[in-house]
Amino acid sequence: MRRAGRATALLMVLGAVLAVLGAGTAQAAGYRYWSFWEGSGTGWTYATQGPSLVRPDDGTVQGFRFSVSEDSQDSATPRRSPGFAQICADTPAKDGTKRIALVIDPGTASDAPAGETPPALRTACARVAPDASTAQALASVAKPLRYSSDALLCAISGYPNSGCGEQISNDGHGTPAASAPASASASASASSGGSGGGPSAGVLVGVGAVLLLGTAAVVQARRRR
Repeated sequence: MRRAGRATALLMVLGAVLAVLGAGTAQAAGYRYWSFWEGSGTGWTYATQGPSLVRPDDGTVQGFRFSVSEDSQDSATPRRSPGFAQICADTPAKDGTKRIALVIDPGTASDAPAGETPPALRTACARVAPDASTAQALASVAKPLRYSSDALLCAISGYPNSGCGEQISNDGHGTPAASAPASASASASASSGGSGGGPSAGVLVGVGAVLLLGTAAVVQARRRR
């Protein structure tokens, strides 16, 4: 009987711990932003620098995708495979310039801010100066661009109309974000953001409290017996 009682008490404690952890996970939020990608023959790689810092070579493919994601690990890639030859087929090479193929994917309706409809995915071939950055190549074919005071890329070709890297809760509502993932930024000073992979400090404190209460309950039950 004593063993059964202890097992029951421990199971109750474990259930409470899992409930606390589940509550912490349910509150996880993402960010709505333009992510920046570098293309290769095998697909897309999440960029580790902002588009104003990257100075791609001639023949490079760069991609932008608007979506909601927690961090770079689950960020959605552009929905078109990188293909320089196809994108720049009608833009011949010219001395003293370089060509950068761009894939601009505004994402899906589920990622769009309230009241806005994402435009269609488009590609463009930017012919720019040899030392031009990706940001300059993008500006040459996709104006107007909108940036935040922290140099975060907020809008491409005017989309979205408002907002910039805001944090999105599970109900789809947004709040201003302290920082979005770094590849969306046009400066090296922009810090990476997004939700971490583990429980928050508040969740851990709650778990500790539950464990203490559960232990006390077990001890008290043993004393009564």
